[in-house]
Amino acid sequence: MSAWIKMIDVADATGAVEEMYELVKTPHGTVDNVMRAHSLRPHTMKGHVTLYRSVLHNPENVLPFWFLEVVASYTSHLNNCAYSFSHHFTNARNLINDDEKSDRIMECFRNRSPHDVFEGKELALLNYTERLTVDVANINKSDFDAIKATGCDDGEILEVNQVVAYFSYSNR
Repeated sequence: MSAWIKMIDVADATGAVEEMYELVKTPHGTVDNVMRAHSLRPHTMKGHVTLYRSVLHNPENVLPFWFLEVVASYTSHLNNCAYSFSHHFTNARNLINDDEKSDRIMECFRNRSPHDVFEGKELALLNYTERLTVDVANINKSDFDAIKATGCDDGEILEVNQVVAYFSYSNR
């Protein structure tokens, strides 16, 4: 991915940009382009990375990390963001640690048919992911009640809500 706006290269960063790049470095020591896109307004990078880490990588989340990465991947796929889909589906694949299952998930995403792989609470949350991403204006209380009927609690629904909202922001 490359942004159409100017991004300051890591090697050329000074001052606040350099400080923010240090804050947002990945465990591999790189700065993702989605963060570099903030380089002209580094104060927004700090908020972005804080939101990202709390939504997707906070140990207080109840849903498993692999599933949150699946939600992130599906949202990115629905938003046609190949960069984010590739990155986060790789994370999901590594966490799932089952290539056959991962391949089936990827195929069901391509076909917009999570029901081919998922059921119960996970399916309800992925259907909700799709509605939040592509049809948010038509969600109503009966949708929410249907998700709860599968055993989801409000906190789990909130976690998915936050992942979808974050990725809808960052995919753009």
